Amino acid sequence: MSESEDLVAPAALAQLPVRARLEAVLIAADHPIETVALAAAVEAPVHEVEQTLAELRADYDGPPVRGFDLRRIAGGWQLYVRAGYEPVVRRMIEDQAPPRLSQAALETLSVIAYKQPISRGQIASIRAVNVDSVVRTLLARGLIAEAYVDEQTQATFFETTNLLLSHLGIDSLDDLPPISDLLPEDPEDDDLS
Repeated sequence: MSESEDLVAPAALAQLPVRARLEAVLIAADHPIETVALAAAVEAPVHEVEQTLAELRADYDGPPVRGFDLRRIAGGWQLYVRAGYEPVVRRMIEDQAPPRLSQAALETLSVIAYKQPISRGQIASIRAVNVDSVVRTLLARGLIAEAYVDEQTQATFFETTNLLLSHLGIDSLDDLPPISDLLPEDPEDDDLS
């Protein structure tokens, strides 16, 4: 069979099950895709796509349990390796992994995530170090973006992107742990008498 015979004619595409069309799009996606965009891609009504996504999610959760699951992440839908199966995949791609973020980059990213929108000067004040190169690195990796420029000070304010949400495996910044749980207790609250 030739490659051209493998292609489905546009008229025949509508005859394929919505479930199969959705799975094809989801397996090829490298980022979360919103429900409306999925509906447009598979040429099906949004309500039918929503119902099919719920069915797919339930089916993937088993039985039998699959090595992947369908998650709603960063406002869209994406297939992920199921929790517990990461070591299998990690062994395969370990040599292909991009460089990890430095401690400075992780700290700066945390400040931005919890304080956004925030200017470079405010980040530097919180971290007490120059953050210019770290901010450039985070921008280049697509983990943060320019939110706006203050008209009075001309300071650029930054915010996190959906790519960060995707990497963290969360749907929104509301899913981040409360910062108060991560800070040491205030010594003034301790009764030492």
